[in-house]
Amino acid sequence: MAEPVVAYIGLGANLGDPRGAVLSAMQAIADLDGVVITRKSSLYGSAPVDAGGGDYVNAVVEVQTWLTPHDLLARLHDIEQVAGRARPYRNAPRTLDLDILLFGERTLDDGQLTVPHPRMWQRAFVLRPLAEIAPALVTQDQLQAVADQPIWAL
Repeated sequence: MAEPVVAYIGLGANLGDPRGAVLSAMQAIADLDGVVITRKSSLYGSAPVDAGGGDYVNAVVEVQTWLTPHDLLARLHDIEQVAGRARPYRNAPRTLDLDILLFGERTLDDGQLTVPHPRMWQRAFVLRPLAEIAPALVTQDQLQAVADQPIWAL
């Protein structure tokens, strides 16, 4: 069996029960075959960025996975669907949003999946929880660049 890849997944929700949705999604990710959660960030609240609706609940998990990036994405989309995710328009409020932020050292941009996530370095709601569980991946300059975006520990 091949060696697992370390990947980071961003979680967010701002409709229904956002806290419950993020916690349930963490459990659903842990239950996936070929995926083991190795670290979980705290939950954070954040105001929407380039989006509407109420405040978000966000987190990041580190996983080891034996899945390909596209297989992992498909399983994350399945979890979103179970949570009632609708995609009526870009950046619409959502019951659950799961994004592959990093997938080992891989870079990928094929129209279906872009890794590293193209906007992760511009989002405090990604960088703060990522820095909590993987501080070597986020610099102080990167955190300072998003310091004007409201985010708080829950």
